[in-house]
Amino acid sequence: MGALKYAVVGVVVAVVVIAAALVLLLQTPHRVPVQYFGSPNGYEAFVPNGQTINYNEHTDPVGELILPNGKTIDDVIWDGQYAGTIINNHNQIDQLNSQFVGQTDPINGQQYVPLQDLYVIKGQVPVENVTINGQTYYVIEANKINSADIAGFYTYQGWVDNFVEAMNTPGTYAASVVGNSPVFQWTNTTGTLVYQTQLYGQYGSFAGRYVLVLPNGTIIPYGAIGNILGASLNNFYSTNQIYNPSS
Repeated sequence: MGALKYAVVGVVVAVVVIAAALVLLLQTPHRVPVQYFGSPNGYEAFVPNGQTINYNEHTDPVGELILPNGKTIDDVIWDGQYAGTIINNHNQIDQLNSQFVGQTDPINGQQYVPLQDLYVIKGQVPVENVTINGQTYYVIEANKINSADIAGFYTYQGWVDNFVEAMNTPGTYAASVVGNSPVFQWTNTTGTLVYQTQLYGQYGSFAGRYVLVLPNGTIIPYGAIGNILGASLNNFYSTNQIYNPSS
């Protein structure tokens, strides 16, 4: 009888231990070894979408990752350095969009457009595949990236893919637009964007009036985000080139 009693107790303890282990297993993200996405010589971009997630006991931004070949990866978490800064920057861009989009550019008479922040990584991006509560995410391990290889920018929401493609196009260079440039008077999104990126610079860590100049002459206006500016991308935010629309 005593042996049976101990056997029953042993079974109950074993069941409790197994149940606790299952609960712990369900709550713990399932991880796959780190992979490296992108090109060693290319530029990738994390684009936050305004959502956040609790991961590794802190709050991280969620968005998409654009690769040099144009492929987009959804459900991406930025974990590690700059996570909180990215959340704050994105919220500020959203607030400025709410304030200005729909109003009129005083120079070209066109309506302001929604802007989007993005965070460019030079070289390959370390990504971990993680399953949380049945949902698969791709986690950028930002602490494994040299801070010199990360920089924040903002541009027209509809041109983010074009911006990343331009950065990866051989022959593209960055230039600034001077205050009396005729570009400000262009009655299109390009003209509006040059002024609007400068306008947002009055309200945060933003500096506008930059353009990417592609080999075919197309330009994409953008701004740089001053609290995330890695030195290896300084050719995109510290340029002596002046854009001349007649060149």
